[in-house]
Amino acid sequence: MRSTAAFARCLIVASLAMLAACAGMTPKPATTPWNDARQLVLVTTADWNATTGTLRRYERNGGQWRQTGETTPISVGRNGSAWGLGLHSPQPDAPQKQEGDGRAPAGVFRIGTAFGYADTASTAWPYEGMGASDWCIDVPASPLYNRIVDAKQVGDAAVEGSTEPMRRDLHANGDVRYKLGFVIEHNAGNRSGAGSCIFAHLWRAPGEATAGCTAMPEPAMRELLAWLDPRRKPIFALLPRNELERLHAQWDLPAPMHAE
Repeated sequence: MRSTAAFARCLIVASLAMLAACAGMTPKPATTPWNDARQLVLVTTADWNATTGTLRRYERNGGQWRQTGETTPISVGRNGSAWGLGLHSPQPDAPQKQEGDGRAPAGVFRIGTAFGYADTASTAWPYEGMGASDWCIDVPASPLYNRIVDAKQVGDAAVEGSTEPMRRDLHANGDVRYKLGFVIEHNAGNRSGAGSCIFAHLWRAPGEATAGCTAMPEPAMRELLAWLDPRRKPIFALLPRNELERLHAQWDLPAPMHAE
């Protein structure tokens, strides 16, 4: 009798578990390296070859991302985008970011230091005013690859060959693009040839493609920098729409907007 009763109890427990599953119990939240993020800058594009897209800001209070502010038009690499090196797991079945490929890195990334031509900016985010001797090193063979350095400190020979002066207004005929921006921490390990000097910065003209960065209007950048809060550990994500559709639940990101 005792064995029969025990078997009956097992059947009841199994049946309750099956009923709970069928009732659609709430799944556990995704576990990601960015679980602590409470702010998200999300860029979506139509596909891997698209050079324009949209930027949305999200905040998370509790378990759900909610958009805040307006949707912003942006431009990305002149050849679209490709998987970068960030917080996300490797994704082999698509283009992979390489130095000089004209693609913006896709994935999820920490946000690095903000920068600009002025000494200060209206932001709580870490900010550095750039000078004429500041360069980002895009020479793969350099030991300073993918770093912003001051030639006064590292020497002129160390920045030789770099095409990324941080004061483009002084070195590139008044170019405004780096007037205000921030570092996207792609390739934080500085792997040679995997892509360097990836920023969010201003565009010179609406929709003008970049060498691999994300560009936007100046008012949108100023609003974004004023919103970033170090206490909320913001992240930056860039994904083609179909990849966001495929990964948003697994990566704990908002679903793509159907209106796009």
